[in-house]
Amino acid sequence: MAGMRMVVGLGNPGTEYVGTRHNTGFEVIDALAKKLQIELTSRKFAARVGSGEVADRKVMLLKPWQFMNRSGMAVTAAVGFYRIGIGDLIVVTDDMALEPGRIRIRAGGSAGGHNGLADIIEKLGTNEFARCRVGIGQSRDRWAVDYVLDKPTEAEKVLIGEAIARARDALLCWIEHGTEKAMNEFNKV
Repeated sequence: MAGMRMVVGLGNPGTEYVGTRHNTGFEVIDALAKKLQIELTSRKFAARVGSGEVADRKVMLLKPWQFMNRSGMAVTAAVGFYRIGIGDLIVVTDDMALEPGRIRIRAGGSAGGHNGLADIIEKLGTNEFARCRVGIGQSRDRWAVDYVLDKPTEAEKVLIGEAIARARDALLCWIEHGTEKAMNEFNKV
């Protein structure tokens, strides 16, 4: 059996954040869990965790159950416990720099102003892990924090829903074939 892969989705815990733009990472993990029939019922590392198999590879899904800017603690604990190589980790996050409906897979890079990614980079001591960014767009007339913590408009919901499905498929590709193939197939649109 090939080595374990870990897919982390970022969001904020609590019912008041369900359906907000900032919880798009959680929604992608939920879509992937449903597709793979993995239940995130385990509670460890201050996260919701579930595991399964894809194409003879063990897969760990993780949703840090702390506020976004403290996501690094859960990720670092799980990566250390399971001895996940940095190349076997991908983080799914919302991204204001992408229009609603777009996704981007990257092999590494900066946090791009995302507090969750910044905390993970700081705690892991590296930015060389893959990420799947899901576009939520940005508001020209509202503070970023108010915008991301609000629910998308009906039109945006449709586009973000399509992006969540595409991100789920991109993650399946990443699990089986790695970052390069996922980038080549899913960054075109």
